[in-house]
Amino acid sequence: ADSAIQDGDRLGEMPFGFGGLLGGSYLIMGQPERWVELCRAELARGHDTHTFTRASLVLTLTIADSADEAVAASTGLIEAAEATNNPYALSYALLAYGFARRNADTAAALTALRRGLKIAQDNGCRANESHLAVSLARLAAQHGDPLEALDYITLALRNYHDSGNVAVARSPLAILAAFLDRIGRYQAAATIAGFAFSPLTAVAFPEIGSATAHLREVLGEQIYQSLAATGEAMTVNAMAQYAYDQIDHARAEIA
Repeated sequence: ADSAIQDGDRLGEMPFGFGGLLGGSYLIMGQPERWVELCRAELARGHDTHTFTRASLVLTLTIADSADEAVAASTGLIEAAEATNNPYALSYALLAYGFARRNADTAAALTALRRGLKIAQDNGCRANESHLAVSLARLAAQHGDPLEALDYITLALRNYHDSGNVAVARSPLAILAAFLDRIGRYQAAATIAGFAFSPLTAVAFPEIGSATAHLREVLGEQIYQSLAATGEAMTVNAMAQYAYDQIDHARAEIA
């Protein structure tokens, strides 16, 4: 992504505004502001024919704690994406729109994200399906049905696990850790948090930071560190299986 920003001609060769998607790699490093820079540079070149860069800008502005600017940038985004007649573009735009409104207007966020998930599933857009499921899991965990939240977490984790996307698999795990902390399953939450915490999850899902602070308090620093180290040392396969088991336990407890 660094070379793409520095070489506008090479970035301009990418069709449909896909150049804006390159900045997602900055999130892995916990640097959303650099994705903002890339998106703005790409938009200035006028290559965003399918709203990919505009939607990316909305996402990264939200993560960079510029919520008002993100909401403003998302105005008219869905309509522009609908005009492309491209289900990938539309489901991605709905992801960005819902993500930007996740705190300010939960009802609008849920409507957009659920619509986006259906479009992604109906058209085989598994990447967008996964990202939308993560956002829906977060909102359901905080404001909705806890069993629905666990369903969305399972969907996202399974997709990321199956694809081998370890970096982004930490996103549903971060939401799961915060969820388990909220319902009092502290040891499982600490174990999963040890694997889930990363520069990406720290900036995109700040509740993981609040959860780990609470877990340190209720468990004690020594016990928390031991459990988190156990989780951090797990392979992605071992952690996925552990998470599925904990989801089953949580479902049974809630039911």
